[in-house]
Amino acid sequence: DVVLKFQEIDASGNPVGLAFSHSASDPEGIEVGATPTIEQVTLTRGKTYRMEIEVLNSIEGESITEEILAEADVHQFFFLGSAFEGNPGPVAISYDDEGGIALGVKTKLIMAASPGRNNAQMRIVLRHDLNKNFPGANNPVFVNYEQAGGESDLDITFPLVIN
Repeated sequence: DVVLKFQEIDASGNPVGLAFSHSASDPEGIEVGATPTIEQVTLTRGKTYRMEIEVLNSIEGESITEEILAEADVHQFFFLGSAFEGNPGPVAISYDDEGGIALGVKTKLIMAASPGRNNAQMRIVLRHDLNKNFPGANNPVFVNYEQAGGESDLDITFPLVIN
């Protein structure tokens, strides 16, 4: 399962309101199953959110996130799709992981005040064994992420509604 945990934050990074989450799951496993159930993500224009990704093996009852964090030097999330496209796009995203590393378990999302569209796709790709020093690989919206090598451990698209 993949759980996206959102917390609205103010300009100082302090939490505002209650945290909420959206998930994707498949009884056969998110990487193996052909028909995942993917919840729609709803965010508000003009707001800033901290997003944390939790990856779980619900079949074995274990956290994959712990492995991703322990092997941060060989893992990295990339964020693609229409949610991040355009100048400016509906969503600006930056890595917000502890220690300033480019990993993507924790990110900061800034929603455009006038996004130009209310519906978008938020594709999340987890790469393993990539060259993190490859030019552009430190960019969370690096479209050519495959050029940095490695393989995808996860590739899932959440529908996004911007209110």
